Amino acid sequence: MKFSFKAKGHPNVTSQHRSTFEVTRDNEIRLAADCIVGVASKVSLNDMPAQMKMAIRDEKTQIQVILETENSKDSIIGYGHPLLTLDHPTDMVCRKSSYTCNRTLMINADKAAVDLNQELVNDLKSGKILNVKIIINLL
Repeated sequence: MKFSFKAKGHPNVTSQHRSTFEVTRDNEIRLAADCIVGVASKVSLNDMPAQMKMAIRDEKTQIQVILETENSKDSIIGYGHPLLTLDHPTDMVCRKSSYTCNRTLMINADKAAVDLNQELVNDLKSGKILNVKIIINLL
């Protein structure tokens, strides 16, 4: 199963957060928002197909998020969980921890904002378009 959408970078992207990264529908962010790597997302967790949400709620589901700009890309792997509600209207957060809330897309991710490819981060700081692909693999 695949789900793709577009967001964009922002001059305030710092990509310094050590345990999460986030894509949001919000258009503006402050420098303190060190986990946000994409703004003005065309979708939220609410917009994901019901079949994909069901699959993500299985802790055996492996989730791959691919973040890509015209010059660079990175891939992050994490997992689903039965407690994921996947219903936040603006935010989509990927976490290295096992914490769950309605903003969480995946847990136990292998990367956070600080771990992302520096070329990708530089593109995002310059406001380039961000292509986000979510790929679900049932293990």
